[in-house]
Amino acid sequence: MKKKPAHAAPAARPPRPSKTKPATGVAPGYLHGYSSDEQDRLYKQARFLEKSVYEHIDFSQQHQVLEVGCGVGAQTEILLERFPQLFIHGLDASEAQVKRARNHLASHLSSNRLKLDVADALHLPFEEDAFDGAFVCWFLEHVQEPIEILREIRRVMKPSGTIYCNEVLNSSFYVHPYSPATLQYWFAFNDHQWNLKGDPFVGAKLANYLMAAGFQNITTKNLIHHYDNRAPKQRAQFIEYWINLLLSGAAGLIEAGKVTQEIVDEMEQELERLKDDPDAVFFYSWIQAKAQAF
Repeated sequence: MKKKPAHAAPAARPPRPSKTKPATGVAPGYLHGYSSDEQDRLYKQARFLEKSVYEHIDFSQQHQVLEVGCGVGAQTEILLERFPQLFIHGLDASEAQVKRARNHLASHLSSNRLKLDVADALHLPFEEDAFDGAFVCWFLEHVQEPIEILREIRRVMKPSGTIYCNEVLNSSFYVHPYSPATLQYWFAFNDHQWNLKGDPFVGAKLANYLMAAGFQNITTKNLIHHYDNRAPKQRAQFIEYWINLLLSGAAGLIEAGKVTQEIVDEMEQELERLKDDPDAVFFYSWIQAKAQAF
């Protein structure tokens, strides 16, 4: 029997026939939009958060990793750099995001270490036992059926395969001094995501969701960004990142009638002042989960 090349793509199964377009499990609206500026922001975000996201991620023993919700390939690129033995198959429901990812990662595609496809997260186009690893990052916050998606990921994983999930916990956000426009905007931001059938608090539920999907040996880490007078430079840098994150949802929030341009401007001004405030405090935490498929 022929041996597969080290980076051979897992065998795909035929797509399921359907009279209507299949559900993807993705929420009906995407909070941040698909503009080229937003796509650029995702690359900057991935690099800015790289140290905290990947400090506890170890795919050194894996060879075939599935990334569901790969978007523009921002995390994909980092995974390929950090784990040179990996073949990664990235999937996303958005043709625009996958197109940008293919352009950005053209050299990796030509090296036969990467494949990128538009696909339905609820009906993955792979046979069982296709992957020994899976990676999900800032994706489950944007879906309607996280347990079903995780269950489908487990279906295509080999026994003892490792999955890592990184997700938001937006209720943890805190700033000092008190910033009323920022908090008003933040509540509207989260309400809008919830109304779009996403979940800005999904991080706290990861262990429950992974357990319900059939994963075992589940562990979680509460990864904290807490900046005060001990690290003024890092505090200012993180607040600048946060301003850009919040502004990425501004157009959609205004269009939906959730905030006014005045609130957006006041929020930005408050956070700009915080960057230079010698007594400012910024706190935010998110959750990273690790589990095994059985």
